[in-house]
Amino acid sequence: MNRYFQEVLDAHDLIRAWLGNHAAKDEICDQLLARFSPAFSMVTPGGGMLDFTTLTSFFRTQRGARSGLEIEISDMRIIAEGEKGATVVYKELQRLPDQPPTLRFSTVVFELKREGDILWRHLHETSLPQ
Repeated sequence: MNRYFQEVLDAHDLIRAWLGNHAAKDEICDQLLARFSPAFSMVTPGGGMLDFTTLTSFFRTQRGARSGLEIEISDMRIIAEGEKGATVVYKELQRLPDQPPTLRFSTVVFELKREGDILWRHLHETSLPQ
């Protein structure tokens, strides 16, 4: 599997494990946040802007906040890929018990570090109708 596709899947596994489980260990959040560039930026589905500090604050305070969260990633495509990173698009379906599912279309810009680490540099999410 393409390394950037695997990164999308792995990061969302950590998001699900952290947000969906009140008993999640601190290491899960640490592993998740280590995937993001200090220069990270994000456009939320509602049009808000987040930076790395805001993202960190959000995740640190949300352990288990979405109990039972399920995340399904689909339709991953590479838009561009080069020696310094890639841009990937994908759909993200989130389900919570007793709530209607939400669907997002996401575009992520990845930085590839010299050590081979992949960092999330920018993420743009758009809500899609179901």
